[in-house]
Amino acid sequence: MSQLLHDHIEKDGFRLRGVEMSRIDGFSDVVFGFALTLLVVSLEVPKTYTEMHASLRGFFPFAICFLFLMMVWYAHYRFFRRFGTHDFRTIVINAMLLFVVLFYVYPLKFLFTFLANSVMGSGQEYFESWQQVRELMILYGVGFATVYLLVAALYWNGLKQREKLELTPIEVLLARSYVTDSVGVGCIGILSCAVALLLPPQHCGMSGWVYSLIYPFKHFHGRWARKKIAKYPKSHKLASSPH
Repeated sequence: MSQLLHDHIEKDGFRLRGVEMSRIDGFSDVVFGFALTLLVVSLEVPKTYTEMHASLRGFFPFAICFLFLMMVWYAHYRFFRRFGTHDFRTIVINAMLLFVVLFYVYPLKFLFTFLANSVMGSGQEYFESWQQVRELMILYGVGFATVYLLVAALYWNGLKQREKLELTPIEVLLARSYVTDSVGVGCIGILSCAVALLLPPQHCGMSGWVYSLIYPFKHFHGRWARKKIAKYPKSHKLASSPH
């Protein structure tokens, strides 16, 4: 399984420099695992079928939160496999990322629990005013943007060590593409916050639709990056790492 992940990560031509498990990897995986545990422990074991049926309403919020955490974990995993850096700045940025992930576990679950129950027509009791909805959308947007901007900071710090890591020209271009991709996704979170602030309170929930821009952004950015990489002579493109 590990080899399949490595093959998938390095298929764009970026050599993997961090294929061995490090203490940073181990600690980070523990934190991500604990974050997932926090999502689950709030669900009590049902004692009757009625309670079990009610608990199933938490399945979709948990599934969405699980998916989001796995996306963040995979972005984290790819960086450390690609760069394998363990300098002080990497440790600090990584610690900040893990802190944000842990802090936002409950707000994340609250948001998606509210959305799931709203679809089923029972989300009115979650808020006392529309201003609270606005605050939640801003809180989520800030957390979302912070996570991806910290991922961008990890890549930027890795890019600054290009000479030490002996990055090839194509790897430098790829690293810059990774930074742009993460910054772009983070900016969508900031844009959602701005929309939530500008819309009337009773319509601020519509700011969530801003996140639908993620797919077209990543699609067009990916096409642009691939075209730019295709212009490089084949001599600049190294074969896949033997790891």
